[in-house]
Amino acid sequence: MANSEFSLIRQYFSRQQVQRRDVALAIGDDCALVQAPVNSQIAISTDSLVAGTHFLADADPKKVAYKALASNISDLAAMGATPSWVSLALTMPKPNEAWLAQFCDGFFELADRHQIQLIGGDTTKGPLSITLTIQGTVPQGKALLRSGAKVGDWLFVTGNLGDSAAGLEVILSERCSESALEKTLENRHYFSEPRVLVGQALRGVASSALDISDGLIADLGHILESSNVSAAIDVNKLPLSAELLDFCHDKETAQQMALSSGEEYELCFTVSEENKQHIEDALAHTDTKVTCIGQIQAGKGITLCDGDTELDWHLSGFDHFRSGS
Repeated sequence: MANSEFSLIRQYFSRQQVQRRDVALAIGDDCALVQAPVNSQIAISTDSLVAGTHFLADADPKKVAYKALASNISDLAAMGATPSWVSLALTMPKPNEAWLAQFCDGFFELADRHQIQLIGGDTTKGPLSITLTIQGTVPQGKALLRSGAKVGDWLFVTGNLGDSAAGLEVILSERCSESALEKTLENRHYFSEPRVLVGQALRGVASSALDISDGLIADLGHILESSNVSAAIDVNKLPLSAELLDFCHDKETAQQMALSSGEEYELCFTVSEENKQHIEDALAHTDTKVTCIGQIQAGKGITLCDGDTELDWHLSGFDHFRSGS
């Protein structure tokens, strides 16, 4: 496709209002130029979303844009970083002005809220896909890692778990979401809230952290492997929304969905016994619910229990959109 046909895309993505002082050169040259704060490190994350795998080709472009950027911001939040800059590579079968207008509405709404400036990218012809590279800054040596969990640490999560998977079921159902419950869950799938303030507040408090993108069971496994420990989770302590319980009709199904639901973009983190008592004060300004769901132990793997009773649940992580979607 001729470059001139993509001038429409460049036009839409040059309309952002946020102009950061640390951006010396943004869109329009071979590279962007940015200035990192003194005594800081740059955290970088790249994610791709492909139509038919991560979102339906006919999905609302505003929702798709928000979800794409939120997932990248969540990666920075999990490291305790402050989002700063983002690049976008967009592949489309052909320029579509109506689609682009809605996509930009969702993209810049979230980017402006977090003071993230779009500094470059690429446009190509092909099957619809979106690739974002987001960058942020974190004080030198203060980034939250997966490898710091210790035996005896307590395991926490932010927000509620399971709503994204329930929302996905609504989206993939053959009927349109008509009830208030279905619409609420669908929106929770698309419109997660990146926990940037929580990540920043956990620097120096949490021993390890990550965001939940493939499901708590799968993602917690990364912390356990990196830290060479195991974990015990009390399923009765999992934070479940009233909407999820209503959708699932029974608590056990909701608990299993909470453990395996992907694209939640909540944070999972560990804190020592000493720091556990400081969590409430450390996160008071974030207006975010946090729940202690278990504890780190010696050994390998994850033990699920219902109070004192060990459960024989065989759960796996999230597999994005199922084939044929």
